[in-house]
Amino acid sequence: MDLHLFIGEHMDEIMAEWVSFARTLDPAAEEMTLLQLRDHAEAILKSIAMDIDSHQSKREQYEKSRGNADDDGNQISAASIHGTQRHKSNFTLLHLSAEFRALRATVLRLWLPRVNTMCEETIRQMIRFNEAIDQALAESIVTYSARSDQTRELFLAILGHDLRAPLATVMMSGQVLARPALAPDEILKVGARIRRSALVMSKLVNDLIGYTRTELGGGMPMNLAAADVGEVCRAAMEDAQSTFPDTRFELVTEGPLAGLFDSVRLHQLFTNLLVNAAKYGAAGEPVRVRASADGQTVRVDVNNRGPTIARSQWRSIFEPLVQLPGASSNDHPAGQGNSLGLGLYVAREIATLHGGSVEVDSTDEAGTTFSVCLPRTQA
Repeated sequence: MDLHLFIGEHMDEIMAEWVSFARTLDPAAEEMTLLQLRDHAEAILKSIAMDIDSHQSKREQYEKSRGNADDDGNQISAASIHGTQRHKSNFTLLHLSAEFRALRATVLRLWLPRVNTMCEETIRQMIRFNEAIDQALAESIVTYSARSDQTRELFLAILGHDLRAPLATVMMSGQVLARPALAPDEILKVGARIRRSALVMSKLVNDLIGYTRTELGGGMPMNLAAADVGEVCRAAMEDAQSTFPDTRFELVTEGPLAGLFDSVRLHQLFTNLLVNAAKYGAAGEPVRVRASADGQTVRVDVNNRGPTIARSQWRSIFEPLVQLPGASSNDHPAGQGNSLGLGLYVAREIATLHGGSVEVDSTDEAGTTFSVCLPRTQA
């Protein structure tokens, strides 16, 4: 059977294997729908089948083998769209290339047993098929890389924008302090503004360092020592209170909360959760923290009342450069510098380093709760 006809007649079987393999990749393991997993795979295969069946001169074959195939500049291919969509779904380039490798193996494994004789035409179709797969992969990589570049540029733009506000506050405060005969109460107010701005900038830099270390594969350094999670929560609340002086923070502790932890990293984790809760919480509503122990596990719940997070976003908000939906920065001017979309990502990485986890639950009735579970010793 000709390969292009086989692809058309066995599309459902091939797509079933595509979805089965895609579901084994980490970004697709849980919440991706069947439509998201299939993405543009069927359109990619149809395009490949048409390419196999089309005439190709020796010159065209040579150019395609060198990656110089003629493109229709007015039409975006299904493979190109697939590359963009996989980037949005947090697939890596390794995941993307693995999909095409599995697709190649699946089609050949299913088709070759139906080939009666290995003749010149069969070899020609195999060559054309491999050329088409490679071309589709190249198109996906191009758009994936382009979106990756755009994301990086957006990240830098956001970083510059969010550092500008607290820096401007520090500069204006410096001008105020330079005035002669400044009243003591005014000095205290200016000092508080400088401290809040410094905390905002410090959090941005810490999140950026944590993200960079993780992305480069080095990981965050860990220093486990005896620490009390309740005390770490209190210290984190002080920093969050300095950033959001108008927000009321409440802490309840239950049971022994001591164990082996990296207190510096946990302080960063809880500060990120508290700042997010204050930033996106409803005005006048407190941020409630409950720290409890259950056997060898310490659990910390951070709850606020505000816009509900849709279940479809519960996984994606822990990815870098994803911001929580809801409140605008005008609601909480102090939170303007916390817009990189790295806070929850860094919090999750720190919990994972401790052998624990961070999960979210959000309903209209109970509000939004981020729950941190930590074993007393590193897993």
